[in-house]
Amino acid sequence: MKINQLFFPLITATATCFSACYQSAPKTPVIPGRPASIGFIGDTADISAPVKGGVVLIGGGGNVDGAFQWMLSRSGGGDVVVLTASGNGGYNADIDSLGKVNSVETLNITSRELANNDTVAYIIRHAEMLFIAGGDQSRYMQQWRGTKVDAAINYLLQEKKVPVGGTSAGCAILSGWYYSGEGGSAVSDSVLANPYDSLVKLYNNDFLHAPYLQQVISDQHYLKRHREGRHVTFMSRIIKDNAVFPRGIAPDEKTAVCIDENGMATVYGVSKACFIMTDSLKKPELCENGQPLEWNHAGQALKVYEIPASANGNGSFSVADFDPAKASGGSWYWWWVEKGQLKKKAI
Repeated sequence: MKINQLFFPLITATATCFSACYQSAPKTPVIPGRPASIGFIGDTADISAPVKGGVVLIGGGGNVDGAFQWMLSRSGGGDVVVLTASGNGGYNADIDSLGKVNSVETLNITSRELANNDTVAYIIRHAEMLFIAGGDQSRYMQQWRGTKVDAAINYLLQEKKVPVGGTSAGCAILSGWYYSGEGGSAVSDSVLANPYDSLVKLYNNDFLHAPYLQQVISDQHYLKRHREGRHVTFMSRIIKDNAVFPRGIAPDEKTAVCIDENGMATVYGVSKACFIMTDSLKKPELCENGQPLEWNHAGQALKVYEIPASANGNGSFSVADFDPAKASGGSWYWWWVEKGQLKKKAI
């Protein structure tokens, strides 16, 4: 879109308001009267467009153009809304450049007051595509959970069925089980040595409800930050504390898992994504406070499918049922933990 396509309802606005709006985001101007908005491109007139559902989990570290194009192709060219709590307004121009849309707007929702604002919720509910930026997932949890914004996002996921994606922190909160990151970021070596480290704070399906992800816990920046060990530790804690055997999905940086309306996933980007399967007959042998995790089962504790990404999408994995027979384009591994050390071998 060109800048002369923008519509600014400034007939009644003062020159002071005009100046303040443009100084805050000169490339994607703010539209007065839209709470939390930190940038807008396109037409303010709401449109209705045919949509197709889908969920995108991005591992952070940079945009994945193929994943955005996948979402845009399902948006019907309608209105795109980006959510953040850290003032990240840089997605508007990037998304607008990748496909035809009616508008792109970023909402910076930094308080529960804003998260309960009727206009903010209205803007989200009328989106044909939603993207949640990175940052700190504990802020999203604390400021959005149980609010009108929370309900609006779940409306898009469950009823309107529009494409919804998230990167890094935005990815973390899209899975049913999620790690909150309160107090700091857990490190693999530390939590493998003590699964009950104070930084391991996990929550169960009390926030967003994306299709097929109720029993999934995701992790991000996966291989780049060596997070496999902490992810496995999270899963061991869920089993020990809740008697639930979760599944794992973990994209590396600049890598996206795009899950269609039937629960089939394809991997876009430049690195890899891992799909982790637990077995109800293979509980962790030792998961106790102050002791190294032991999850061995003769080197076959966890079965993992690793799919290399490509710019146009590679591989296939059924997130709907984690059926190994439906997996293609990747490689199988066994993962296990021996005396607090994560180990891997190809199958």
